[in-house]
Amino acid sequence: MIAKSIQGSSALEIKTALEHSMTDGYKPTLACVFMSVKHDREAVNKVLDEAGIAIYGATTNGEFTGEGISSGEIAVMLLDINPSYFHIVFDEFSEKNYRQTTRAIATKALEKFAHPSFLIAGSNLNTDAEELLHGFEDMLGTQVNVYGGMAGDDFAFLEQFVFTNNKSSNNGIVAIVLDEDKISIKGRATSGWKAVGTEKTVTKSVGNQVYTIDDTPVLDLVMKYGGLENVTAENFALEHSTTLNFQLQSETGDPVLRAGLLVDWSDHSYYCSGSVPQGSKVRFTLPPDFDVIEKTIKGSEELKATEIPEADALLLFNCAGRLLALGPLISEEIEGIRRVWDVPIAGMFSTAELARTTNGNLEMHAFTACTVVLKEK
Repeated sequence: MIAKSIQGSSALEIKTALEHSMTDGYKPTLACVFMSVKHDREAVNKVLDEAGIAIYGATTNGEFTGEGISSGEIAVMLLDINPSYFHIVFDEFSEKNYRQTTRAIATKALEKFAHPSFLIAGSNLNTDAEELLHGFEDMLGTQVNVYGGMAGDDFAFLEQFVFTNNKSSNNGIVAIVLDEDKISIKGRATSGWKAVGTEKTVTKSVGNQVYTIDDTPVLDLVMKYGGLENVTAENFALEHSTTLNFQLQSETGDPVLRAGLLVDWSDHSYYCSGSVPQGSKVRFTLPPDFDVIEKTIKGSEELKATEIPEADALLLFNCAGRLLALGPLISEEIEGIRRVWDVPIAGMFSTAELARTTNGNLEMHAFTACTVVLKEK
């Protein structure tokens, strides 16, 4: 498999970059497209579709390749995978049937491949991304490889999209189903946010909607301890992501982070991208020191040493909150990860990340860098 990354600020620039990438006879069959919500997705899709390229796409809170970070542009990873080694699936959620949707995707995948694995992206802040993972596990077992992230919208926190060649949705999922007998996919999720204070109990929650912690409305608690003032529907997710989140304690594997994305102002509850079980234990967290970059790169080095020593391409789902917390230094993290395998990289600043915790379960993450490594066998 040969990978090439391209970047541009319009469909025309992507067309020019694509044509340039193919001057040596290169013929990509698959494109992972990360683009600002402000761009014309149909125009970009048309460029790739006319070249006979299958599309896995998501809107972003910023995008990047090995050439650097952009905001409001388009980043594309081109891959020349044998078309018989992968399949694109697209579906929309109805009545919050997240788990049923991915069960159906997994069932269809088994009809094509004996050992399928998945790269997924979802849209809509209400989506319980962890339920998406559970659907795959229901059908394929807990060791199934599923990685990906949730789409963004340039930090507007209003409407995000996933898309493929002729479809787009603000409430759906796009997945690349890989034949794992032909293509290896491995990943590592690394955060670095540090827990502070005493352990607290989630006293009321339903799925990914958290109502109370220690019998106090969750929004009130976050505003009190996070020092948030004048919080509105427009600025909540942004303010919350840069101040105080909470860490969900796990029985197995590392703790995972949860952040509020969408407030129900009638009762001061909020939705997270992943489940927060009633009765679970949480601790508040603070943004990390800058040594988190070294930890993230070390995580990739350990992944290379223990699971996948060689790579053809890297995809990175890096939380938008990390961009806000680390600022320009985030480019050092991206380049450091790229240097571990020294292959092309592309990705996005996501709303949530989907990966297995170290020695743990498949989880929805927040404020996490999820490195995904692809290698043809």
